[in-house]
Amino acid sequence: MSHEKPHSTMPTFAEALSYWLKLGCISFGGPAGQIAIMHKELVEKRRWISDAHFLHALNFCMLLPGPEAQQLATYLGWRLHGAKGGIAAGALFVLPSVFILFGLSWLYMAGGHLPWLAAIFHGLLGAVIAVVAEAVLRIGKKALKSPTLWALAALSFIAIYFFHISFVLIILAAALLGFVGNRIYPRQFPAGKGHGAAKETAAALDLPPAPQASWSRAFTITALCLTLWWLPVFAIAMWLGWSSTQAQQGLFFSQAALVTFGGAYAVLPYVAQQAVETHGWLSHPQMMSGLALAETTPGPLIMVLQFVGFVGGWQHPGVLTPLAGATLGALITTWTTFLPCFLFIFLGAPHIEKLGEQPRLSAALTAITAAVVGVILNLGVKFTTHALWPESGGFDVFVAALAIAAFIAMQRFKIGLMPVIGACAVAGLLQHLLLG
Repeated sequence: MSHEKPHSTMPTFAEALSYWLKLGCISFGGPAGQIAIMHKELVEKRRWISDAHFLHALNFCMLLPGPEAQQLATYLGWRLHGAKGGIAAGALFVLPSVFILFGLSWLYMAGGHLPWLAAIFHGLLGAVIAVVAEAVLRIGKKALKSPTLWALAALSFIAIYFFHISFVLIILAAALLGFVGNRIYPRQFPAGKGHGAAKETAAALDLPPAPQASWSRAFTITALCLTLWWLPVFAIAMWLGWSSTQAQQGLFFSQAALVTFGGAYAVLPYVAQQAVETHGWLSHPQMMSGLALAETTPGPLIMVLQFVGFVGGWQHPGVLTPLAGATLGALITTWTTFLPCFLFIFLGAPHIEKLGEQPRLSAALTAITAAVVGVILNLGVKFTTHALWPESGGFDVFVAALAIAAFIAMQRFKIGLMPVIGACAVAGLLQHLLLG
């Protein structure tokens, strides 16, 4: 398997910036696809981050409310270049999708429809399925180092997919099992650095020591982030009144940011119920259309909340024009959804690597990683089911064939991610042009 040579020096901030922008533009497929893309690029190809470090960071982000893939990018950016790196990585992960989804939301509400664009997104579904399948295999191979961990991953998948058990409960149960299991049966519940992990860590870039945690640092970050978070919400309330749709959206999505554990799929039923039934900002069919748009654009799947803000602002603009109301609704929704992520990551970041140094805690994190493999598989199966059996009915043979071809291209022939994504997009467009 051909890899680029490991970096002997730190990537420059400009190099990292270029990568984060690229990631923001190609991060299709919800959290499973995005984690897969980051793992393939940062761990396997560029060797900026070791596999063990990546998985520890992922475990930590999985425990936080909010979009875990965006938080993981923020942490990795911070680890490479400090606060400016974290801000750049986290913001660029979201910004491309903000603009794309804003344009698509406007087309949706203004009654426009672009069949060729829909065809390109349709083709991308095949690439996403393949990327997620490859990630489950790759991460699973490295994380599942004992029969017990394999069983844990399988149980995690069964619990979340068939019994809809809360993601948070699954993660807590896995952590407890790992912590206790390491004491009773350490071979089945190994602490962090298992077979081959040390070799991989050595091949990765040697990062400088992480900034130390301190009370003054925590206070500064908390004060700054809370001010930035709430200032726009209060400004809108002072301008349009607390009863305005946009001020209510600022309050609701600030609250949602604190309780959205378990990724977008776990959150959407709650948001749909509140936004549709309690606030009446949009209808159930509109909510489903928003999910479809969010699934076909890069960036976190939780971007569907921006669509909710846009449509709610358009349909209930108050004293503003529909487009102005929608723009403000989309902006305040996106701001209050993502700004808390920076607060959580910057507060917790100095502690992440230390978690792996404690054998019991490390074993708990290893067990969480095994459970996360099951969760990523669950996300992948849900995404694949939506893609192959669309609501319009029938089985999508075209997407299935594309997914198989893309998987073989990446697994067997080691073709890069960008050519595969590009080929699937072109295939979708060609199918539309040839078959109409």
